[in-house]
This record gives sequence, C-alpha cells and structure tokens, in this order.
Amino acid sequence: MKSLFNRLAGVVIVAAVLYSCASIGRPEGGAIDETPPRFVGSTPLPGALNNSRKKITIEFDEFIKLDKPGEKIVISPPQVQQPEIKSNGKKIVITLKDTLKPNTTYSIDFSDAVQDNNEGNPLPDFGFTFSTGSVIDSMAVSGTVLNAFNLEPVKGMLVGMHSNLADSAFTTLPFERVGRTDSRGRFTIRGVAPGEYRIYGLQDADQNFYYSQPTEVIAFEDSLIIPSMDQRMRFDTLWKDSLTIDTIMEKMYTHYSPDDVILRCFKELTLSQRLIKSERPEPRKFSFYFSAPADSLPLLKGLNFDETDAFIVEKPTGRIDTLQYWIRDSLIYKMDTLKMSLTYLYTDTLNQLVPRTDTLKLVSKLRPKSEKELEKEREKKEKELEKAKKKAEKEGKEYVEPTVFLPVDVYAPGTMDIYDYISLTFTEPLASVADSTVHLKQKIDSLWRDVPFDFIPDSLNLMRYNVYADWEPGESYTFEVDSTAFQGIYGLFTDKVKKEFKVKKPEEYGQIFFDVSGADSLAFVDLLDAQDKVVRTVPVVNGRADFYFLNPGKYSARLINDRNGNGVWDTGKYEDKRQPEEVYYYYQVLELKANFDLTQDWNIHERPLDKQKPDELKKKNQMKTRKRETRITATPAIAGKRGWVFCLLGALLLAIATPAKAQCTAENTAFQSGEHVMYDLYFNWKFIWKKVGLASLTTFSTTYQSKPAYRFNLLSVGSKRRTSFLRCVIR
Repeated sequence: MKSLFNRLAGVVIVAAVLYSCASIGRPEGGAIDETPPRFVGSTPLPGALNNSRKKITIEFDEFIKLDKPGEKIVISPPQVQQPEIKSNGKKIVITLKDTLKPNTTYSIDFSDAVQDNNEGNPLPDFGFTFSTGSVIDSMAVSGTVLNAFNLEPVKGMLVGMHSNLADSAFTTLPFERVGRTDSRGRFTIRGVAPGEYRIYGLQDADQNFYYSQPTEVIAFEDSLIIPSMDQRMRFDTLWKDSLTIDTIMEKMYTHYSPDDVILRCFKELTLSQRLIKSERPEPRKFSFYFSAPADSLPLLKGLNFDETDAFIVEKPTGRIDTLQYWIRDSLIYKMDTLKMSLTYLYTDTLNQLVPRTDTLKLVSKLRPKSEKELEKEREKKEKELEKAKKKAEKEGKEYVEPTVFLPVDVYAPGTMDIYDYISLTFTEPLASVADSTVHLKQKIDSLWRDVPFDFIPDSLNLMRYNVYADWEPGESYTFEVDSTAFQGIYGLFTDKVKKEFKVKKPEEYGQIFFDVSGADSLAFVDLLDAQDKVVRTVPVVNGRADFYFLNPGKYSARLINDRNGNGVWDTGKYEDKRQPEEVYYYYQVLELKANFDLTQDWNIHERPLDKQKPDELKKKNQMKTRKRETRITATPAIAGKRGWVFCLLGALLLAIATPAKAQCTAENTAFQSGEHVMYDLYFNWKFIWKKVGLASLTTFSTTYQSKPAYRFNLLSVGSKRRTSFLRCVIR
C-alpha cells in the first residue's frame, strides 16, 4: 500500500511541475470536416423513365460548391448548346438547352466536381442518370488515353463513341456517348446500349464534339467496341492482424467490358505551307518561319537594296522551314527598314501548292542609337582610355590598347568522355577558317605530340565547328588554336585558345544491354535519363540494343517500332487510318554503377501500355499530400524537455484514443485508411507564436481483437536552435 502511495505521489508531483510551467490552453478550432456531401434527393428521381424534364435539380445534405464544372462535368449524349449548371446552397440545378432525344439514356458524370462549401471535400465519381424512354441503358466502356510518343496519361481529353461505323462519322457527326479522362488518363463512358461502336479520343478545341480542326489532338481504335456485362465474384479479406486472416467474404458484382481500352493520342503533321512569321531581331539578321518544310529556298528580292550575294542563309532545324538571313553588307544592315518581296509555295483552299508573293517591311527590334547616344559613348570611351593611359604611365608601363576579338565558346571539358568531341561555337558566321592553326596534342612520356583529328562544320549549326579524334582512355590532351585563326563576316578575328583535358578510363563507365523480343524488324531504342530525356539512341540489331560507356546514374529505355525506317518517331494520320508508330517503355528505372554491366530481358508486349512507363518518369505525380497548419498551444517549459515532450504527449493521447475509436459503433467519417497529413507545429507563449517544426500523420487500417481498427504513425521533426530559443528551466 505504501509503495502504491509513493508511486501516485510521484505522478502528482511530476504533473504539478509540468502544470507550473505550462500555460492553460486548448487547440484552436474543432475537428476538421473531411466528410463529402451526401446525395439526398432529386427531381426527376435517379433512373427515372419517360422523363421529359429539361431541368434537373439534385439536392445534398450540406451546402456545396462546384469545382471547374465546365471541365469536370460531362453530359452524355453531348450537348451542342452549353447547358446551364449552377450550385445554389445545397442544390445543383442543371438546365439542358438542347431538345431531349427520344428513347435515350442521359447520364451526367460529375467526377469530383461536387464539393462541400467549407472544406472542399469532393464527392468522388458521382453520377446521375435518367431516360426519355422506357429503358435505362446501363452498360459502360472504360479505358485509358496515353500520349502516343511518351505514354504519359492524358488528362481532360474527351472520349466519344459512334454507332455509325463509317470513318466519316468522326469528322462530320457529334459523338453519341462521351466521357472525359481524369489525371490518370482513365475514362468511363456510361449509359451505353448493346451494339457495335467505334471509339475515339479528341481534344475538342471548338467544342463541336467531332474532329474538325487539324490542330486538334486525336486518337482512334482500329477494332470495334462491343460492350457487354457479366456477373463476377470478388473476395474481400478481413484481417485479425497484419499477418493473420480473419474472414474471407464472397461478393457478387456486375462487371462491364471492355474496361481496358487503350487509346494512343497524337496530333497530325501539318502539311499546309504558309509563312507564319517574319522578324528582324537585330539589324544584321532577319528570319522567316514557315508552317512546313519546303523543297527549295524562297525567292527573295530587295526593293530598297540589292540582294545579290548580300546574305548567308542559315537553317537551324536542318530543313527549309526556319531560315535565318545574315546580312553581309554594312550599308544594308544599317538601314532602318528593309523592304523586300518574298515568293514561296503556299497551300491554297484546294490543298494545292501554288506560288505566292508577299511584300515585307522588316524593322529591327533593336532601336539604332542616335547621334547623341553615340557621341556620349565616344566621350565615355575617351575618358576610360585617358584613365588607362595615366595608370600605365604611373606604373612605368607602355599602354597597349586592348584588341576586340570575335567571341568563341569552346566546349572541351576537363574530363572528356571517350565518345565525346570538342566544339567551337561562334556568334556569327565565319568568313575564313585557317585549319592549320588548330592543334591537338597528346601527352606521351611527358612530351606533347600531335595527334590526327577531323575539323568539320556542324551539320545543323552554321556557326559551330566540331573536332573529332580517337581518344586514348586515361590519357591527357591539349587543344590549341592560334590567334586570328577564324574571322567573322563582320571583320573580327578570334583570340588564341588553349584547353587541357583528360579522357576517362573504361572502368569509370558502365554498360547496359537489352535482349529485346516482340519488336519489328525496323526498331530503335532511346536510352533515357531520370527526367525522361534521350541520352543515346541505337538500332535494334538481332534482338539486341547495346549501350556502351555510360556514366553512372539512373536510366530507363523506350523502344520505337520504326515502320518507315527513317530513324525518328512518326505521328499518325486519320484520313489514311494510320496509327502513330508504336512506343514501348522498359518497366524499370535501372541504377547503373561504374564498372558494372547490366543485361536485361525486355519483352515489349509483356505488360499493357498503361502499365509500362515507370512512375518515376511520369511528369504528373498522382499522389497528393494534404498540408494543414495546426496551432498547438504549449509553453516554452514543455519545449525545453529536449524539444519534443509535447509531441510525445500528443502521440500518447493519440494511442489512447485510437482503440476507443476503433471499438465505437458510430460510423467513422473523420478519416480514411491511407491518408497522409502534414502539420506545421507551433509553440505559444502569451502573444508569441513560433513555428518549431513539422509533423507527419499517417493512417492505416488494421484489426484489434478481431475487430476493424485504425493505426496511426506520428513523426515530428524540429530544430535545436528553435528549441533552445524557447527553453526554460524546470526546477
């Protein structure tokens, strides 16, 4: 008895000490409402038959709001005249403008647009259905829309169906039934009647529900869609704990097929030829941009200048669709306005190429300096020159006026990859190149010896030259260019250049080898980095795609069935019923280490397309973590117990409350399994609020004494500096 009294006395003393340091407070605000609105009733009733009402009123149990109704709410069959959709208190009122079609099932898919007014909790996958006839069509078709080039899920794309199986239906008639993709690219078209259908995807720019603009992104399925449904059984498992099964329950449900339609969307290549833009970004250069490549250069004639041998033409894309004209003659580029006629091939209304001549006036975007501004610049330079001369005389040196050189950017990293090369990029086209002034030397037994190399103009960039050589792994090199080796078209010469570097050794690299099965005879593989960018491309030869001399890092791969053998991915064309070239992703991100070889078996058809691309490469992260700011009232005294006494008390209270909650017979609407919430932690002392850390709370479903329960994990992170600022001594 005495021992028990001593223990109780100790607890009371500790509580008193804590109370003496802590101010009396309470958490501000009540429990956060996480319950979505609930459907209460409607006019007409859900599933109503022979309905003739064009005004639909849907009521919920609390005040609601609509999130992006124009984007998320889809009415099927689609409405040519936009319906009026309003939220008013606890009700949603939808007024259809189109005439109701006879014997037709109407479905309104809200997705997650319906939210409660205060916390914005969405009601997921809410839908409403009625029929103007005596039957409700209840079948559904589901699937996924992917970007045909990179297999990214496409959000917000319209997916529609036609019972008219003619190819022209997609380009002339509105869809009969529609759905819209979510953030995962998933779609469901509801209210489908038995029959045969064609299915299409469309980013409907003009909102007419059919393919009418060549710039619209589309998708189509070659096979017919035949919807069906059947009764299936699934098994729900109840667990005693994380390892022991309590009960397995059988449950019948209706399964709708097909539910795995894959649509690969693309934009057709625009072949319409026209001049998009002409500009003069600076006095010495002007540019033309065309909508499609041409076979020959346009004919340019100067109207206020002589165009004969006046330009150097650059093709930045390697095709005749983007042209940059560098003006040689200073008398021409000093003119404020260049007047010219441009004759080129133009696509007319009959889709025929015909000659067209435009008269252009090009004014530089850079305003030429006035005489007053030029005079000020001259005066400033003279003052700087006089100052530099006086400084040189004072130091007993002879003043040498600095030379202005042609800028050149030299790419020659200190550590050179075995497969890499040197590049020289200039700011203007070159008038002369002296190859003999370029030197490449290798260090052999402490001596520098010349080695052979190729000095070649770049195939795309007119102002770039490349130096290729057979590097010896692990050896040192020096790259030198003599002064005045290169002269630009405006008279400036380059300064001397010297770069030293060392080539990597083979053991610093790794290799990846893919054994590919299922690919076409013409296929190539893009090796990708962790950002889904192409690192290197190799053809598939005898079922192999080999990548040598790779730097350590994370890699994945993409295979393209190159049907026409042109070495690039080609889009599709609906008029020819030609799908875009097939793209497949290796399902893993590989981590390669130095001096390692990885050999991977890759069956490109082993997984469905929507399950191939690794989540790590996807641009859109589907998981969202909610972050709330929660103020927890505590005094600096509690903060002083190594910073986290209060967090431990909070975790203790949470652990005590959880079993009680798990055994409560009331329905739980406050939280769900799998939720992850981030909190900001604050300490309060009188009028001072100080943020001291973060807390992460995760909820898991489990069982307790064979009954459903919840388990919480609470992790908090703080700072010693903030804790010491709020520390007080408990005596």
